[in-house]
Amino acid sequence: MSAVIENKSKKVTTHGFMEMKQRGEKISMLTSYDYSLARIVDGAGIDAILVGDSASNVMAGWDTTLPITLDQMIYHGASVARAVKRALVVVDLPFGTYQGNSDEALRSAIRVMKETTADAIKIEGGEEILDSVRRILSAGIPVMGHLGLTPQAIHKFGTYAVRAQEEAEAQKLLNDVHLLEDAGCFSIVLEKIPAKLAAKAASETRIPIIGIGAGNAVDGQVLVLHDMLGITNEFSPRFLRRYHHLYEEISGAVGNYIRDVKSSDFPNEKEQY
Repeated sequence: MSAVIENKSKKVTTHGFMEMKQRGEKISMLTSYDYSLARIVDGAGIDAILVGDSASNVMAGWDTTLPITLDQMIYHGASVARAVKRALVVVDLPFGTYQGNSDEALRSAIRVMKETTADAIKIEGGEEILDSVRRILSAGIPVMGHLGLTPQAIHKFGTYAVRAQEEAEAQKLLNDVHLLEDAGCFSIVLEKIPAKLAAKAASETRIPIIGIGAGNAVDGQVLVLHDMLGITNEFSPRFLRRYHHLYEEISGAVGNYIRDVKSSDFPNEKEQY
């Protein structure tokens, strides 16, 4: 089996996600929030792009994901969708747009799909948001679930520590996985949970399980682009592998530019009209 998809020009769909799991092909997923980086990520052959509400952190500078609005998520989602030709584009519904009100959830999801042209939406939670999941799915909108550490509930948890380490919470997570699958979700993200628990969830489901801090036995992986590229350098969880160190490179390039401007070396004769 090839480690990558053979046809990099074929559009990835939710059905394609299912086929990848069935043939044992790992799914690669990264976040993106703007046209320029999404174009690079898509062109490199990524399977899926998550327009995450982590934009609240890495793009807007907030401490949590809670402040970002639906309008802002639609702006980021549309920017990414315009850049993407192949990857499946999934947009997070932000905090306050689906919890406790399935009518509001449906309106939010419809706005995202119409105004961004994305392929699917993602929402956090299990049994407590099941009505919203079903309502969105009833409109023909694909839904990706998200369980384990759910950042929109950070004030409930009070910590970003590993979730579902105790038996009761682990059992609830597995129950929620099956509830979301039975409702019709095409995939589920499991964040920051024990690897053995994530492996059990993946083995018991027909739909792909995407992990972030959930071990290697799941069906795919997702990371925040700015973290794996080393643009952010103050965030170093155990699950993060940095594939580059752009913070240092960009800082160095800016420093060189400042030096050249100050010394009148830039622009030189070849760089002016």
